[in-house]
Amino acid sequence: MPRGRSKADPTTLAMALVGYQIEKEKIEDKIREIRAHLGGRAVSVSATESATAGAAPARRKRVLSASARRRIAAAQRKRWAEHRKKMAKAGKGE
Repeated sequence: MPRGRSKADPTTLAMALVGYQIEKEKIEDKIREIRAHLGGRAVSVSATESATAGAAPARRKRVLSASARRRIAAAQRKRWAEHRKKMAKAGKGE
């Protein structure tokens, strides 16, 4: 167990706070610079909150063609048929 000052030393916390405030100002400057490059378009609050929260940006929903949906459905039906067949064999073996 370390001896001496506790982790909650006011001087250390004050220095950390100053460092984080400087980093925050740098980030805000970069945000302003990027917005200027975008032509001043406003970014929605929810988009900036999600970006600061570390969440991935929302993706648009993928659109599948009708033929792709049919192929996927047929493949899934085939998998389920094989699964049912295997379960039926397992049930008869008891």
